[in-house]
Amino acid sequence: MTTFLELDGSEGEGGGQILRTALSLSMCTGTPIRIANIRARRKVPGLMRQHLTAVQAAAEICGAELEGGRLGSTRLSFVPGPIRGGDYRFAIGTAGSCTLVFQTVLPALLRADEPSRIRLQGGTHNPLAPPYHFLERAFLPLLRRMGAVVSLELQRFGFYPAGGGEFTASITPATLAPLTLDQPGTRLNAYAESFCAALPIAVARRELDVVRKRLGWDEPQLLLRGLSNDQGPGNALLITLEQEAVTELFTGFGEKGVTAEAVAAHAVDQVRQYLASGAAVGPYLADQLLLPLALAGTGSFTASAVTRHSLTNAEVIRRFLGTPIRTETLDSGACRISVG
Repeated sequence: MTTFLELDGSEGEGGGQILRTALSLSMCTGTPIRIANIRARRKVPGLMRQHLTAVQAAAEICGAELEGGRLGSTRLSFVPGPIRGGDYRFAIGTAGSCTLVFQTVLPALLRADEPSRIRLQGGTHNPLAPPYHFLERAFLPLLRRMGAVVSLELQRFGFYPAGGGEFTASITPATLAPLTLDQPGTRLNAYAESFCAALPIAVARRELDVVRKRLGWDEPQLLLRGLSNDQGPGNALLITLEQEAVTELFTGFGEKGVTAEAVAAHAVDQVRQYLASGAAVGPYLADQLLLPLALAGTGSFTASAVTRHSLTNAEVIRRFLGTPIRTETLDSGACRISVG
């Protein structure tokens, strides 16, 4: 008789993070899971297209027995089998985030029996999800420092709501080592890029002008990235800080009815909050480091803030691994997060 780990998707932040972390750890530990109330705190509960694609991708990679794997389902049972490397293609079919699908299956493929190459199609630069360049510049370099061998290649941008983006990933199995990040280190480079497709180029210029005024940056740091019209319509402002210990990236996404100035101001505010904290990582990178550090057994970092997302993620990790994750508020107002 199968013994399931029971999870309630309405707990904590009540979104897709519970599902994704649970799928990752179910594969990595061989633990059967049942999840109820999937995404219960979202306006439209249940499995959306990107969540269903993550479920199907996980099931394919480990030959899982699956129940509830359909659009709109609020309940799911998942009994994993052995993780299998190889060539995979996962297409969301909408502008749903394929970066989140990638992050769901990555921990398992690092434990596969052979190298893997995956092709993902959908949204690459979406609100409420890490954009492709965040994975490439901020997240994966830290994973490589922990011993992972992972490379990405972007074939095509995919903005919301059109989608149509694509990237490929190559993954070599590896054992993750602990990581400690106390300080960001000396800044080596800083630049802002405004990507714009099938929209007036003036939108990008206005965003970069806000960055110039509010951060005091010079023209060589302000990069206008025009894209072919068939990759849009869409706009993303990316602000990258390259530092000795870590690269951080902050984003603003163009939306209908939101001015270019407001998009840029949002991204600049994130940068200022991070720099004022003196922490090694921002809130989004903090959330994404928890699972790799737990799988490595231990590690710690300082973060500019601890979000409800991170706290929910930590609780799901504890349920699977029993790994303690502690937070300590520092005199600066930043937090130290210790895993293990």
